[in-house]
Amino acid sequence: MHRHPGQELAGAVSLSPEAATGTAPLLVIGIGNPSRGDDAIGPFAIERLEALDLPDTELLTDFQLQVEHALDLVGRREVVFIDAAVSGPEPFGFEPVVPAANASAITHALTPAAVLEAFVRVTDAPLPAAFVLAVRGYDFELGAALSDTAAANLDVALQMLISRLAATS
Repeated sequence: MHRHPGQELAGAVSLSPEAATGTAPLLVIGIGNPSRGDDAIGPFAIERLEALDLPDTELLTDFQLQVEHALDLVGRREVVFIDAAVSGPEPFGFEPVVPAANASAITHALTPAAVLEAFVRVTDAPLPAAFVLAVRGYDFELGAALSDTAAANLDVALQMLISRLAATS
């Protein structure tokens, strides 16, 4: 989990890439709850990527996206959000994402598009390229382990992501 103590989001925050010195150009955020079966896809992906010690890459994990994650995007060239999908393409989908207002009536559990929207609203920094890697899951019950099918989907998704990262670095 990554937080920014003392950082306020009210009004525009003057954050430029120069202010983010030492920031890795690529950020990968794994989203999910390890106690809810296939919802653990995001955190498991981050664990697997950590073992690779990828250059110029920062890895974060959290149960859900919050508005504070917008500040994690400052100074990045690219961000990839990894999450479990309850429907959609199998074994995974990989799509660009653009800023869009959150349709939720609550202030927690933002979509990647809503995090990008918050980034645009509160910073004057360039928007990084952003993608969602949605890995198909099947069993999201509390206390369940990662299903074999979801684990296989994650393997294929990470092979694609690692190949893509190697080609763009």
